[in-house]
Parts: sequence; structure tokens; C-alpha cells
Amino acid sequence: MSTQLLIYERAVPLSSQRHKGWSVKTGADYAFARQVNSVPLVAVEFPHAAAEYSIVFAGNDEAMMPVVILGMRENENLYLNESNAWTAKYIPAFIRRYPFVFSSNEDQSTFTLCIDEEFAGYNQEGRGEHLFDADGERTQYLENVLRFVNDYQGQYRRTQLFCKKLQELDLLEPMQAQFTLNSGQQLRLAGFKAVNRERLKNLSDEQVAALFKTDELELIYLHLQSMKNFSAMVEKTAAHIADHQEAAKPAVDEAAAPSKEELH
Repeated sequence: MSTQLLIYERAVPLSSQRHKGWSVKTGADYAFARQVNSVPLVAVEFPHAAAEYSIVFAGNDEAMMPVVILGMRENENLYLNESNAWTAKYIPAFIRRYPFVFSSNEDQSTFTLCIDEEFAGYNQEGRGEHLFDADGERTQYLENVLRFVNDYQGQYRRTQLFCKKLQELDLLEPMQAQFTLNSGQQLRLAGFKAVNRERLKNLSDEQVAALFKTDELELIYLHLQSMKNFSAMVEKTAAHIADHQEAAKPAVDEAAAPSKEELH
């Protein structure tokens, strides 16, 4: 079976036989996402995400999806602080559904709810919410999780159709972002696609009207507007690098430091 991995280490199908007596404690600790620099986004999230993230498209012709950029460098999420708290107002649903995820068979006709058993909040001490009750039945918490993940999967499929529409209209083009920090260091982010404004303008009236009626035109402009957030990402990157360079400086041993007399 396949799963939408990335932040998942050991996704196992949920069952009362295996997980009865286990609980899940979630909270404000997002350490599990510290080393991802992008995550998938579903279309319904665009209005919320566009204000704080850059939304681009990644994948190939068979599997294209929108993603939000979380960092300019590999294994770097700039939306986490030192306490592993998420610093943006909006947290992508891909992150919020963790540690749960659907797995599917090859033709995606059957979906199974799984849990990442490596999640730090997965426990047998009764911390957080129980997954199954004493009779082995799903708790209300697990029912709510199933509803959320099922809704996410539905939105995921709708978003795939939106991406196919963009491909059919030949609106996407490969792009790369290159920036120079104040220190002179250059950063380059590649491997993603964006809507070409000129191609969008050249669509027929009928094509534009069709995009408007399905709200897909709004999604396109939200994506284009969100690209301005790359400048904030550069500032975040520069500040992050500066902080780490400062932290890496060796401390001065005052006892070993030369006296004023010795300096002359």
C-alpha cells in the first residue's frame, strides 16, 4: 500500500487488536516537521495560506500538487521556533492531520486509516486521547480524526483535478528562485512550477469563464499573489543563518583573555 509520507516514519494501519489501550497526545510541539522545507496544500486552503506562504506546484505530469514553501534550504523549516512551535497563524492541514494518514491499495479503491507509531505523543500512559474504548470500539476522538482525514482525502482529489486543468491549459512552467543575501551568500530554490501570467492572459474568453465559474481562477490569482512571500522567506533565511552563526561562535574564556597590559 502507498501512503503520503514525508513526515511519517512508520505508518501502521489502525486496529483495535493492535492499538487498544493506546492514546495520542497532540499539542504545540511540531518537532516532527522541522526537517521539511515544503508540504502539500489542498485547494481549499489557498485563501488561508496565501497570506503567509509562497504557494507553488511540484511533481510530474502524472502527479502534480500545490505545495507551500517552508524553507529555502533542504531539511529546513523556517516556520518553527526554538521551542518547536509553529510561528505562522495558519498551519497546513497536511501538518495538522499528523500522526494520522490514509494508505491505499494500488488502484486507490480502498483507503485505510494509519497512525505513525514513531510519533512522540503516541503512548500507553493514557496521555491525551484514547483511540479505542474498553470494548475495542472507536472513541469519539478517533471518529473525528477519521472524518478529518476523509475530508482531507476528498479535497486532495479535487486539488488533483485542479492541477490537471492547469496542465491541460498549459499554464504551468518550470521556475526557480535565486536570491542573494546581504552577506553575499546565494540561495537557489528549484524543482517547482508556477502559472505563467502571459499564458493566462492568452486564454480564450470561454476558458476564463469556465475557470471563474469553478472558482479555479481565484485559486490561480491567490497562487500568483502568494509568490510575493518569497521576499519574507529570504529575510527569514538570513535571520536564521545569522542566529546560527552567532550561536556557533566560541565563548571567550575571561580567565584566559589577555589583560590590557598584555595587549600593548
